[in-house]
Amino acid sequence: MAEPVVRIPDAKVALSTASVYPESTATAFEIAARLGYDGVEVMVWNDPVSQDIDALRRLSDYHGIPILAVHAPCLLITQRVWSTDPWTKLQRARAAAEKLGAGAVVVHPPFRWQRQYARDFVQGIWRMADETDVRFAVENMYPWRYRDREMLAYAPDWDVTKDDYRHFTIDLSHAATARTDALDMVDRMGDRLGHVHLADGLGSNKDEHLVPGRGTQPCVELLERLARTGFDGHVVIEVNTRRAMSGAEREADLAEALAFTRLHLASPVKADRR
Repeated sequence: MAEPVVRIPDAKVALSTASVYPESTATAFEIAARLGYDGVEVMVWNDPVSQDIDALRRLSDYHGIPILAVHAPCLLITQRVWSTDPWTKLQRARAAAEKLGAGAVVVHPPFRWQRQYARDFVQGIWRMADETDVRFAVENMYPWRYRDREMLAYAPDWDVTKDDYRHFTIDLSHAATARTDALDMVDRMGDRLGHVHLADGLGSNKDEHLVPGRGTQPCVELLERLARTGFDGHVVIEVNTRRAMSGAEREADLAEALAFTRLHLASPVKADRR
């Protein structure tokens, strides 16, 4: 039997429901199924369907598309979603993930003004991770910038590798906005890298979430590294399609992102033998 030419990891490629905004969560399931994604990551936000476990289960069953991850409501616009208490939000995200069969909860570090939450965050995430098989994957963020001013909006730090977490999420668009070396950050995460948000960026002050390949981030290098190391987490396409002029243009962007990811999420076997 011929030996394989390339090594493809077990990692599944999912579509973040945020990638279809301002379209609905339900639309994301429909597009993910039509384009051949392996699953979805549900961004819990102001869309009532994203907050409703039963509605999400029905969408998953109807489209035959599994829910692989739940993104906890950590954004400024979701401060009142699933309670105003941040720990309650994470508890509900964990419960949703468990009930929906998702393997990961993505969470941002606290805002600096959430002082008590920030003070207890690292220990609290460890405590919650010990209570479930779901991975709590803490995501790298970035400083906020306006002209020549920089504000450190997250605590303990936007660079989550400075603290001790069981699992990390690497977001390449956030790395671009932070103007940090994404591959160096991945090196620091090591085998605790449990989740990937794949998008591109040009290093502007705004978090761009470009389709992979349209910016300056090492999307190809990261995907090939994941293949070489046998990454078993999820690779989630989280891109901004708000400027799409039509549904067809949005789908074309998401199809391009999926094709890019599948193409590069492979490693030549011969290269490993040198």
